[in-house]
Amino acid sequence: MPTRSRTAAKTAVEVVEPEEAQDALPGLQFNETLSWRAGRPIAVAELLRRLQALSKELREMDQEEHDRTSFTKVAKELVGQGLLGHKDKGIRAWTACCLVDILRLCAPDAPFTGAQLKAWRDIFGLFVTSILPSLSDPSSAYNTQHLYVLQSLAQVKSIVLLTDIPSSEPLILSLFTSFFDILSGSSRSSTGEQIGKNTEYHMTAILVILVDEAPSLPPEVVDIIVAQFLRTDPRALTNGATKGKRNGMAPVDDRQSTLLLKELPPAYSMAKAVCNSCPEKMARHVSQYFNDVILDASSSAAAADGAAKGHLHRKAAYAKEDSDSDEGPVGPSEDDLTELRKAHRLLRELWRASPGVLQNVIPQLSLELSAENVQLRLLATETLGDIISGIGAAGPPPPPTMDPSAYPPTTLATSSNTILTSNVLTTPLSPQSFMQAHPAAYHGFLSRRNDKSALIRSAWITSVGQILTTSAGGIGLSQSDEQMLVKDLAHKLADADERVRIAAIKSVGRFGFHDTINKLGSTGGIDKEGSVLNNLAGRARDRKHNVRAEGMTTLGQLWAVGCGELRNGNELVKAAIGSIPSKLLDTFYVNDLDINVLLDHVLFEQLVPLSYPSSKQKASKPESNDPLGSQKLSQGSGDMSKDTFDADKIRIERVLHLVKDLDDKAKKAFFAVQGRQVQLSRIMQAFLKRCEEYNGGIIQGSEADVKSNLGRLIDWLAKTLPDSPRVSADLWKFAKMHDRRNYQLLRFCMDPNSDYRTVHKAIKELTKRIEAAPGSPAGMLDTMRPLLYRLSLLIYNKSHVPAIVGLSRTDDGSLSSTAHEVLKEMSTRNPEVFKAHVSELCRLLEDQAPTAKKANEPGTVDTLKACARFAQKFPNEVPQDRKFLQSLVNFTIYGTPPAAAKHAVTIIMAAADRREMYAKDMVQRSIKDFKFGHGNFLTRLATLSQLMLMAPKEVEEENDAVFHIAIEDILLKVRTPAQASDPEWVSGAELDDEGTAKLWALKTLANRLRSDPDPSTVKEIARPVLKLLSTLIENEGELSKKKDTPLSHKPHLRLLAGQLFLKLCSTTGNSTRKTYDDLLEPDGFNRLAFLSQASQPQVRTGFVNKLKKYLGQGHLSQRFYTIPFLLAYEPQQAFRLDTVTWIRSRVAFFGQQQKPIMESVFARLLSLLAHHPDFSTTPDDLADFARYILFYLQPVATEENLPLIYFVAQRVKQTRDAIDPEYSENLYYLSDLAQSIIRRYEDVQGWAMQTWPGKMRLPSSLFAALPSHEVAQEIATRTYLPDELEDQLDNIVKAKLKQQKKRKSIDPYATSSHHTNGRSKKRKGSFANTHINNNNTTLPIRKSSSKRIAKPKDSRKRAATRTREGASDAIPSSEQRRRSSRHGAPKVGNYRELSDDDEEEEEGEDDVDMETSDRQRENEEQEDDGTDDEESVEEGEEIAADTVGATKGKAKAEKNVERKSGPIKAVDEANEDDDEEGDLSSPPASDSELDDY
Repeated sequence: MPTRSRTAAKTAVEVVEPEEAQDALPGLQFNETLSWRAGRPIAVAELLRRLQALSKELREMDQEEHDRTSFTKVAKELVGQGLLGHKDKGIRAWTACCLVDILRLCAPDAPFTGAQLKAWRDIFGLFVTSILPSLSDPSSAYNTQHLYVLQSLAQVKSIVLLTDIPSSEPLILSLFTSFFDILSGSSRSSTGEQIGKNTEYHMTAILVILVDEAPSLPPEVVDIIVAQFLRTDPRALTNGATKGKRNGMAPVDDRQSTLLLKELPPAYSMAKAVCNSCPEKMARHVSQYFNDVILDASSSAAAADGAAKGHLHRKAAYAKEDSDSDEGPVGPSEDDLTELRKAHRLLRELWRASPGVLQNVIPQLSLELSAENVQLRLLATETLGDIISGIGAAGPPPPPTMDPSAYPPTTLATSSNTILTSNVLTTPLSPQSFMQAHPAAYHGFLSRRNDKSALIRSAWITSVGQILTTSAGGIGLSQSDEQMLVKDLAHKLADADERVRIAAIKSVGRFGFHDTINKLGSTGGIDKEGSVLNNLAGRARDRKHNVRAEGMTTLGQLWAVGCGELRNGNELVKAAIGSIPSKLLDTFYVNDLDINVLLDHVLFEQLVPLSYPSSKQKASKPESNDPLGSQKLSQGSGDMSKDTFDADKIRIERVLHLVKDLDDKAKKAFFAVQGRQVQLSRIMQAFLKRCEEYNGGIIQGSEADVKSNLGRLIDWLAKTLPDSPRVSADLWKFAKMHDRRNYQLLRFCMDPNSDYRTVHKAIKELTKRIEAAPGSPAGMLDTMRPLLYRLSLLIYNKSHVPAIVGLSRTDDGSLSSTAHEVLKEMSTRNPEVFKAHVSELCRLLEDQAPTAKKANEPGTVDTLKACARFAQKFPNEVPQDRKFLQSLVNFTIYGTPPAAAKHAVTIIMAAADRREMYAKDMVQRSIKDFKFGHGNFLTRLATLSQLMLMAPKEVEEENDAVFHIAIEDILLKVRTPAQASDPEWVSGAELDDEGTAKLWALKTLANRLRSDPDPSTVKEIARPVLKLLSTLIENEGELSKKKDTPLSHKPHLRLLAGQLFLKLCSTTGNSTRKTYDDLLEPDGFNRLAFLSQASQPQVRTGFVNKLKKYLGQGHLSQRFYTIPFLLAYEPQQAFRLDTVTWIRSRVAFFGQQQKPIMESVFARLLSLLAHHPDFSTTPDDLADFARYILFYLQPVATEENLPLIYFVAQRVKQTRDAIDPEYSENLYYLSDLAQSIIRRYEDVQGWAMQTWPGKMRLPSSLFAALPSHEVAQEIATRTYLPDELEDQLDNIVKAKLKQQKKRKSIDPYATSSHHTNGRSKKRKGSFANTHINNNNTTLPIRKSSSKRIAKPKDSRKRAATRTREGASDAIPSSEQRRRSSRHGAPKVGNYRELSDDDEEEEEGEDDVDMETSDRQRENEEQEDDGTDDEESVEEGEEIAADTVGATKGKAKAEKNVERKSGPIKAVDEANEDDDEEGDLSSPPASDSELDDY
């Protein structure tokens, strides 16, 4: 049927009178009157009847089939005010029905004459103000008539006539307002009946007609249309449009931020349809709308900025413009910003709904990216980012669920590659590609990556993350675009501003597991330099705590979610995230208290959460009499239901998978973290006992003693956590709370008899009690939580032992070797957890025991080692049945590898009741018919070696036979002659039987000395063994006179000889330690020290790692600290850097204790360098040796201790060499060299060095007094350094420190100064990675001299004739390393220096810091030469034992106070005994001080 258009309507209203009558067509039959005279109205009922009759007839009539002139009379009566303004709704409704039918029948012409045009306003006034608004009430009696009017206006398009009415804007505005109010529900009737979809459809059609046909729209109408898109914004009120220019821009209500709609509102859909139906016209209107908003705000900003600049000096204004400040120029007012934010939220939603209407707005928005004001640029950046991502006003979708404790874990197959959300409003949606539609704006957005404002860069990288996760709103990204954005994300993870780094980390955290692997991991995994995941791992060492926390948490969460795929062996996932635990645990070496606490949180909240496995399958509920259920925990309660799933096995499998993928360094850190539990639990036990004595402040007995003892324990605990004063205050408040239930819960956490469920529930209950305790400070839980993680049995728990043992048997998931390793560590650290399962371990050994025809499994040796550790500590708990002991005997005869026999001997000698009988029997079996190469001879050798240590009395009768086997049959014979093709080094597993036999023979001889022989004969017994070891070191592992030992044997023999020297000098638990140390003369010590410069890297690392282990345990004397400083030219960068880190930790600890151990070692180092085989006095050689001094200064020197070091260097020049006076001149050269370098070091660092006021006594065995004052004066006045060396030293020092500063800029933890508790007293940050050199270069290594130690009188001559090789910076081969093999055999004798005994007794084993010692010891390689290796007495054990003892008296306390009276006095005391060896692991208090508790 014909419909109206705007042109037709215009033509119609211009008609004045018809010129001729219509053809003979049937006309309107209705002939009743509808008008009345004033005062004589027609009754309502009658009028309704007439109108209904007319409406019925009109509806049945079709267009073009009736005489239009017949409608004239009726039309005139219908537009009368009596009907249009009638008070009855029915009259008005039926009148409207008749009018729309007449308009339909007359279309496209109008039934009115020119004189009747004034009636149009009244007609549409009825429609707009009365009939159409009534549609809001579907329950109305006349709703059918209202719908008929609506439908007719839409279908016939009669509504277009409204646009030609003069001043029709109010009617149009009212119509738009009514329709949107109806659909929004604000005009809904009280019945709440829904508006029909047909009503919504016709309303939309009417609005589209008006927008399309109207020559212009009132601004208020545009406001109303645009405002509908804010209905998806939870921050805006949902009450429809309001009056005013900013119609519909309702104020933000924060309380509605979570009220998200589940579908698009009808008003939103209608506005969307209007925009999409008329994109060109709406584009003009929307552009004008945003132009007004944006330009108003921008103009306001410009005016404010101009006014501000008018008051500034021109130079200051220029400086302000060039500033990088985030504040930027003076911006728009707060009201303008509010309007701008609303407008930009509208832009987001308009892009989702109708991107075509923004074709003119996007260019305006891109201009904002270049605005001077930061707020404008920020809004534009965020808005464009959301538009590209398809994110609307409702905000981004919720991040994917990344639950570390979920079980079963997520897999790539079950993880969706799209963002799943049930809310259509937050589902990212972009109707078209923004990059293709607006390339200029997209490139402008990308340019914000380098914005000078960190706020902009933060917002930008957040948007980049959203673009990647949403795939540009579902449109998809090209491979090049995606790779570019991923590269930008990686770059921003290393941004200079912490806010940008945090934003980048959070962006990565919003990636789901699938997207992380397939998008972020596509450019490289965590080990690929420069990749997103690699840079994310670098944030774990960030200098800002907030960045570290965010980075480590994200990394831990990502690994935990992906552990399911790692367990399944997915190589893609392993390459992407497999190394995350190693990266996290590497932070342990930073030695920063904040990082250590953070690592505890990540380990037990992300990697292995306490609640893991969290599954829909739950364990069985506790029995009704379960003490835990009644708030009383009992030991051993809470076994998991076997009918559901084995939670303990699932948990320990994750632990084993974590350990399996750790690198060696991270694995040491992991075991060190677990090893703290035993020592810290002893401290906590003592603390709880003192809290009970304190009794909440109501003390019975000596109040001063109780408070003092409690205070010292609190101080110790406070030093293990950051912000010690706050921690101390919290622990005092915990003591004052005096909650005995809390004490018991802590004891449950520490008790080895507690199963995992008991520990977990105890932690949860204690946490709740602390939070709910009246008067509990807000930070107390933050203090207690890391302590809980450290002292609780969460990994080494008795519940895990059966699962570990089972996995070690079956090799399920290739975890057998890891399970054995964890069993070994568990038995070493906390063997008490084995008590409940030791019988199972023993049965396992019985089943795997070898026989003459059956060999044991290779992994059994680890089980034996675990059982041996347990047997040494709890011998009475080991089964004594004959079958088990016979199985152990079989291991001593047939066990493989030979170490299995060693551990079996340990168990027998520790636990067997008739150990003497077993020992004699094993000796006889081992030596009977012994022949090389026959009858498990290696196993028998290992048995003899361990029996020599554990049962010396039983072996004594057969000593001659044993020594004959070890020396004559094994060591002095060469059965495999050397070949030219022999490899220089083979691993221990690849070493042939002859080489292995010689190693066991050496251990046998050394074990004889370690077995505490008779003091009267110890020197006689020791000399030949020590001479043998010295010969091996000097001759590079060669014992044969024919020099035909295979090349693969010699480095192993030389390394073992050096390690046995260390072990003998560090032997504890007997009276021979000092004897062997004394027998090692200075000349022999020097040759031993030069083993750290052996040609084989395995020898160097094996020797130095063993050295660091014993030094960390406090078992070696002070002089051994000189050896690590010989690694200045170590070509293995990682090993050198690791040693530097270890030195720094020692320096930091001794600084805490105010013991100048490392400073006084400098004199010993100069003596060692004076006897170095490569020393000469030529300028180039001296320049090389300057690097040794710098290698010492960098980790040790601070502004505070530099005067003491300088003083030590001066004192060396006031003595002569006590080892060999001919080397005295070497000392003087080195003294002058050291003084010169120290002065330059001071200048470059900008320090002010003062004169050291104290005294220093040098070791008498190394330095002797000068013969006369005249000689001393001559030496003091002579300058030994050549003039041409001065410029070289300047360059060397500056280059070295410049290199260090570069490293510091790369690694935030780099520093050159000494730290305390991981922090510098004058600088913030940590010191762990000062040594990092990203250039992968090492120091130049000179070719070693083949001559013996040079003497001063020959040095110049030798230097003049020697060809200098390897002086360049290139790293030569291993043959060019400095080596110590040229030395002669040591002179065996008494090594005694000034006052050896006094201070040794007082301080030798006193001060052992539990935290530092334990950490350091476990960071070092735990190479187990025998289960007899004595663990150092950690301070945790001492405090636990001594704090509950009686007070010893004031005299000893005063003595201890004097010992700690100050640094000057400490120097004098430390050097009073020049061989006094400070304890590397010194504790906050010595034994005598602990007695005062």
